[in-house]
Amino acid sequence: MKLSLSLISRCLRVFGRHYLKAPIQASAILLGIILAVTLLIGVKATNENAKQSYGKATELLSQRASFYLSNNDQTSLDEGVYFALRRAGIPALAVIEGIVSDPQGRSWKVTGSDIMAAVSIKRTSNTQTAKPTSTAPSKSIPLQRLLNAQPAVMMSASVVDKMNALAKGPLVLNDIPLELVAVEENLGLGNNMLADISFAQQLLQMPQQLSYIAIFFTEPTLAFDIDAQKNIVINALEEAGLDSRKIIIDRQDDGESLSALTNSFHLNLDAMSMLAFVVGLFIAYNGVRYSLMKRQKLFIQLLQMGIRRHNLLAALVLEIVLLVIIGSIVGFIMGLQLSQWLQPMVAITLAQIYGAKLLPGLWQWQWYAQGLGLTLFASLAACWPLLLQLSRIPLAQGGQRQAQLIPLEKRFKQQALAACLILAATAVLFNMTTQYKLSLLLLGLVTIAIPLLLPMTINLGIKLLIPLMPKGIWHYVVAETKEIIAPLSLAMMAILLALCANISMNTLVGSFEVTLKQWLDARLHADLYIKPNPNAVPEINAWLQAEPQITAIYQQWTTTAKLEREAHSSIPVSLVSRDIYSIKHTTAFKSPSTTSAQFWQQFQQGETVLISEPLSIKYQLNVGDLIKIDKLQSKLSQTFAAKEIKDTPTFIISGIYFDYGNPVGEVIIAPSVWQQHTLPQHPISLAVNYQGDIEALQQALISKQGLSSAHMYSQQGIKNEAISMFTKTFSITVVLNSLTLMVATIGLFSACIMLTQARLAPLARLYALGVSRTQLRVMVTSQMMLIVLFTCLLALPMGAILGYLLINKVTLQAFGWSIAMLWDWPAYGRVVAIAMISCLVAVALPLYWQTRKPLISSLQQESL
Repeated sequence: MKLSLSLISRCLRVFGRHYLKAPIQASAILLGIILAVTLLIGVKATNENAKQSYGKATELLSQRASFYLSNNDQTSLDEGVYFALRRAGIPALAVIEGIVSDPQGRSWKVTGSDIMAAVSIKRTSNTQTAKPTSTAPSKSIPLQRLLNAQPAVMMSASVVDKMNALAKGPLVLNDIPLELVAVEENLGLGNNMLADISFAQQLLQMPQQLSYIAIFFTEPTLAFDIDAQKNIVINALEEAGLDSRKIIIDRQDDGESLSALTNSFHLNLDAMSMLAFVVGLFIAYNGVRYSLMKRQKLFIQLLQMGIRRHNLLAALVLEIVLLVIIGSIVGFIMGLQLSQWLQPMVAITLAQIYGAKLLPGLWQWQWYAQGLGLTLFASLAACWPLLLQLSRIPLAQGGQRQAQLIPLEKRFKQQALAACLILAATAVLFNMTTQYKLSLLLLGLVTIAIPLLLPMTINLGIKLLIPLMPKGIWHYVVAETKEIIAPLSLAMMAILLALCANISMNTLVGSFEVTLKQWLDARLHADLYIKPNPNAVPEINAWLQAEPQITAIYQQWTTTAKLEREAHSSIPVSLVSRDIYSIKHTTAFKSPSTTSAQFWQQFQQGETVLISEPLSIKYQLNVGDLIKIDKLQSKLSQTFAAKEIKDTPTFIISGIYFDYGNPVGEVIIAPSVWQQHTLPQHPISLAVNYQGDIEALQQALISKQGLSSAHMYSQQGIKNEAISMFTKTFSITVVLNSLTLMVATIGLFSACIMLTQARLAPLARLYALGVSRTQLRVMVTSQMMLIVLFTCLLALPMGAILGYLLINKVTLQAFGWSIAMLWDWPAYGRVVAIAMISCLVAVALPLYWQTRKPLISSLQQESL
């Protein structure tokens, strides 16, 4: 069988002429492909830009650092350390970071750096092979004004435009009016606010202090010798008379830690985009099926004219390929635009929870190739059986409609049986998996099984409803509804998937919000929480103790550490301690038996530790397990600094507590244990109970201790901020769910246009028998809305199942959060009502348009 390019070309020209006369068919196919690719590329571009930002993150206006220097007691660095490194010829950059507030009480993060040093270090694509050389700074950077400590901050031009559009006056931070300097997007500031270090120290009230120092080693001879690089820094500090043991030297990890932390977040977004992609493909497949069905007579005529079947099949495949290419190009462009809209939402979430900075996004042609390849494969795989079936049409069939090879009810039963088998298999496998990636894969199988149940469910529902209908027109209306199940099934499957996703996400978000509020009520017990500059903690603590209206002061210590157990390498954790009252009364325990006197006695003696639920789930740690922590060294290990972690004492995990929102696992030790080891002695934060007006205490701290309002948080303020932050965490998935529902509604709209166009002849016969146009419209609308109603009824239990799996499997394994599942019936009712109204509009408009035409012409066309 040789393919004839001329015959294939002629077939394509004929198909093109057909689409010119029936543009709705081509539009339906392209619409599905465009919507599918748009959502797929939009989320992919957003995720890829975020992941690239982790690995390519640079110091603002500079290149990526090799090492970071900070104080081991978590206090700020003296700027003398920076001057010592610069005098030693080490390329370094001083950085200061802090939170300030505006008159409206909003908090802003400000970064300050040595602007001259930053712009003098040349950006290179490979920091290990090129030396830093001086380059001319951007003309948009007003160096002279910045170096004179004038109140000005630099931001990307797009961000400045947005702020100017919303602002009613100049930006005032810590009572200082600021000038916003717009710089080019390619400088990579993103959403960051950057000032010269001299002004930033004044704004943050941290004179002669630094948050950290970035070190840049670019000599080829030192490229891979990490120890040599560290020794250079240590020798420079020792020669300047500074104690290098008080300074931590952390190596740049190429964004690996952030990538590990945010992996589950991005995976959830990918899952949502794939769901939207599948919904779009349903729409496209529905369009292809309808187009092929309407062209059966044309195919037979082409075969009768001598065109071989394999040439016709090749032309049909090439037609789908061309439509996919066109749809993918449009979808790719729209997806990039969607990404520009989604990225600010992702940036807020990643910055607030994970501390990640997103750089300006770039697009890549590889994304189009991936989207095109996936769409083309899925489209051909879905359409291939239908194409083969149509290519085998008997020539003797003439123009008659092709008979169904398999009775509809039998096909519906086969689909339902396959769905039940998939659901049963996933129910068994869910009990065996502990990895969220596998659980998400199983969730995908459940998502595939759910729409397969729909045709059989609607068919059974209508069968049960028929005997209840009175004889006459309404009995006919319900009975004939069975005839439109098959042509509407794909569109309704898309609606079902979108509804299930909305219901499950509403369940997750609503349950999480209630759980979070309950946890915050238990966790927050003080009236005011204070997190000042670590250097100022002793003075503020002394002032608070002298205040007579303060009834209690609570303290918290925090540092980074590494945990080790027998089967694991070092695990980064936050080592935490609080006063014993706070630990006892504000820790919400997941594990039982935490109220006995022996439990707390062992804890205070340093025999046991408490760990957070996310740490427990991620690394399979349980009560009774033995662990070691590098910062808690024995007396012998403290004497010999070279001792490794194997010489540290062993602790028993005695309790697991709930912890929401902390991306790093926590280990809590008793305050007495903290004081026995070489850990930061000053607490990182304070909390107080106050008998009086809490605002008066805040004003006293501002006026007498020089604190900024951004460093103080009331109990209610923390609750509001936490709820707001976690709402934003799920906001992008809620947006994607809404987009998916909108896509499914558009698909139903196109399906209704095609279906009403195909049913004009039966409607015309009823019209000829005396049924009015109004009755016809009510009848057809009722039929379609009945199918939509059955779809919504199936979506409620199926959405609840997806919500249960999201809460108790995927979210628990991915984030380590136990969430009590709650039923939000009003939210479910709103989703169903929105779906019904959307579908009513999608059904009514094409029906009205089609039935306005002279119905008698449809009978005439049918007779031709």
